[in-house]
Amino acid sequence: MGCGVVFKLDPTGYETALYNFTGGSDGGYPQAGLILDAAGNLYGTTAYGGDLNCEAPYGCGVVFMWDKKETKEIVLHAFSGAPDGLYPLGGLIRDDEGNLYGTTSGGGSANVGVIFRLDSSGNETILHSFAGAPSDGAFPTLTSLLGSGGALYGVTQEGGTSNAGVVYKLSKAGTGARLTVLHSFALGYADGQYPWGTPIMDKGGSLYGTAYMGGSAANGIVWRVSPSGKETVLHNFYGYPADGAQPNAGVITDGKGNLYGTTAEGGTNGEGTVYELNSEGSVTLLHSFLSSSDGGYPKDGLIFDPAGNLYGTTYEGGSYDYGTVFELTP
Repeated sequence: MGCGVVFKLDPTGYETALYNFTGGSDGGYPQAGLILDAAGNLYGTTAYGGDLNCEAPYGCGVVFMWDKKETKEIVLHAFSGAPDGLYPLGGLIRDDEGNLYGTTSGGGSANVGVIFRLDSSGNETILHSFAGAPSDGAFPTLTSLLGSGGALYGVTQEGGTSNAGVVYKLSKAGTGARLTVLHSFALGYADGQYPWGTPIMDKGGSLYGTAYMGGSAANGIVWRVSPSGKETVLHNFYGYPADGAQPNAGVITDGKGNLYGTTAEGGTNGEGTVYELNSEGSVTLLHSFLSSSDGGYPKDGLIFDPAGNLYGTTYEGGSYDYGTVFELTP
């Protein structure tokens, strides 16, 4: 059908397609990862499909659940376009009460995206409609981070004072939610531009993430933003061949102050990297991709297993040049 799948990969690398999207009312072209509940049900979004009568020609996208017990997909919400959202390019987060939170890259009052909540019955609430530059963010592309006190944190690809993206906090993720821009990225070489990926938070409340462009070599940065909104550039990427370039995803941490992530380009072969950024600010390239053999151009983030192995995906490469799932050992 060619509209995307939900798949399972066992420890031996054997893949099972759990669901094939049709691009119709069930959704199509999922762009982000999934989350899991205690019963083994999966939740995610598709960028297209759903309500085919909405303002977008191929549908405005859906939030779905894959029911483990019934082994079927259930559409929890089909977006309809402004004033609702459209094009949910990111994944979801789930709170202890079963509410789902996410973003869309379009729709809302200014058609530059929304933050939404779905309760356990599938009822949607728009928590914030982005207004765009200069006062607000625009085009949130990935899911937010649920922090203490029910606050949501995230980034937008554009918007802010220089229209180069923002880091935001949405206090009280419910009725009366209020958005605060913690940092607006600046044009030029001193700061990053166009942040992507889900930020992470340390025990002190500082946020960490990446920006796709900008920095001293215009190849992107890794950043930290304090709870008060003070930004520190932790690393400037320098591209091929010595370093990565264009980080498309956020970072993860090993709990010791070291950060790990991927870049979509750069590295020894120019086809992307996996990197480690230590607490002193030094970057080590753990792997440079060569698409003909092991994949190329990783555009998503990483996860750890208990043994310290890293897992991720690449956009291209592998045996059929459609991408790979990879494991990187310590």
